[in-house]
Amino acid sequence: MNQTDNLSTKSDCLLRPGNTNCGGCGMSTGLTMLGRALADEHYSMIIPACCGIVTAGAFPTTAYSVPVVASTFASAPAFASGVAAVNELNPDPGEKRRHVICWAGDGGTYDIGIATLSAAAERNENLIYICYDNEIYGNTGGQRSSATPAAAKTTTTPRGKGEVKKDIIEILAAHRVPYAATLSIAHPEDFREKIRKALEIEGFRFFLIHAPCPTGWKTEPAESIELVSLAVRSGVFPLYEVFDGVDYRINAEPDGTDPARYYEKQKRFSGQEVDLQDVRSSSARRLARLRQLSELSRKTATQTHGC
Repeated sequence: MNQTDNLSTKSDCLLRPGNTNCGGCGMSTGLTMLGRALADEHYSMIIPACCGIVTAGAFPTTAYSVPVVASTFASAPAFASGVAAVNELNPDPGEKRRHVICWAGDGGTYDIGIATLSAAAERNENLIYICYDNEIYGNTGGQRSSATPAAAKTTTTPRGKGEVKKDIIEILAAHRVPYAATLSIAHPEDFREKIRKALEIEGFRFFLIHAPCPTGWKTEPAESIELVSLAVRSGVFPLYEVFDGVDYRINAEPDGTDPARYYEKQKRFSGQEVDLQDVRSSSARRLARLRQLSELSRKTATQTHGC
């Protein structure tokens, strides 16, 4: 096996054992699940300033088993666009498709990187963008981001954030990208199915992973999976996908779990006046909207295919 093959042939261990990530880190679990979904695929990763690039460790060693390009904070999609263009100019001799994957936090996605994200989406660049959303600037001390939910305490919102969380999936859907979807590390089968589905699609594909940060959320590391499960079950974090910005599909229906259970496990909300009734109402409204869009997509597909 030559050096090129060594760089492009992967095991399912994307994140190698022995890395220095925190216990219970949702990003780490997401990387492990991503590696399993991409087993035997050829890909490289573009990672901006975030916990994900600190994960690599100090040169010349790395915790990743694939080629990784470290980009500037605001420019991961621009870097990835260049890598994708080079791949197109240098096709694999074995005709094996090579994927380009951006792996970024919410700071580099919702905030600092949204300009280059929007530009790459508008150009429909042939890449996969994955945001592991831990709802803070986790790598720089836990400051608020526009992904931070209302009432959450951070180092820059010690009395709780006053604004609601930005809806990044709907922003990407408005760009009419071929595929956008949410992922939960508490739903591994859905996670893998969506990643595999995205591999067959050309153009810009976007994923949002709900990724608990025990350090920033003030939660127990052993409860990270339970936390994101509660978020899906209560409707706080819906699992759905959007094709071409218009075709909606819900992947998991909430089971009626009270969002209070999700909030009570996080000390970042302790001592705060969390309006749980508003959380319940807004979650219900969002679910009702998603159901309407999903039903409209189903009816449109039925009429189009004449059955």
